[in-house]
Amino acid sequence: MTAPAEARPQRRSIPAAVLGTREERLKESQPSRAARITAYVLFFPLGVAVSVCGAFVQALWPPVGILLALAATAATFYAGLRVTGTRLGAAVPAAGWFLALMLLMVPRPEGDNVLWTNATSLAWLFVGSILGVICATLPTRSSWFPGVPGPPR
Repeated sequence: MTAPAEARPQRRSIPAAVLGTREERLKESQPSRAARITAYVLFFPLGVAVSVCGAFVQALWPPVGILLALAATAATFYAGLRVTGTRLGAAVPAAGWFLALMLLMVPRPEGDNVLWTNATSLAWLFVGSILGVICATLPTRSSWFPGVPGPPR
């Protein structure tokens, strides 16, 4: 015998189950200013580390490495957004990620390169940048200006 429709729990899509709905994200409380500043300071080097590791992983395992590197990149940017509750929280690791990539693209005097002009390296740069923009423009608990908490909801 099956339970009535009202008694069964409502099924959620996979993205809603993992990321939460927009209403759930907007209801979360804003962290304190000191906690946000600490998170900003910690997420910048995390973005640098993900960029450096991802640059080597995407080249080491060509078909799977790029997906792994992009998944780690998206997770870092989204974690910055969720932990701080501000768009700046996603932009800070993206800035560290992009700065490290710019340094990795410069050829060394010996002629060595970390990132070459092949499809996976260009996909790593382009798709990673798009992921940073997507995460930095998702709805947050803050006001329109990045990093400034909005009014209580």
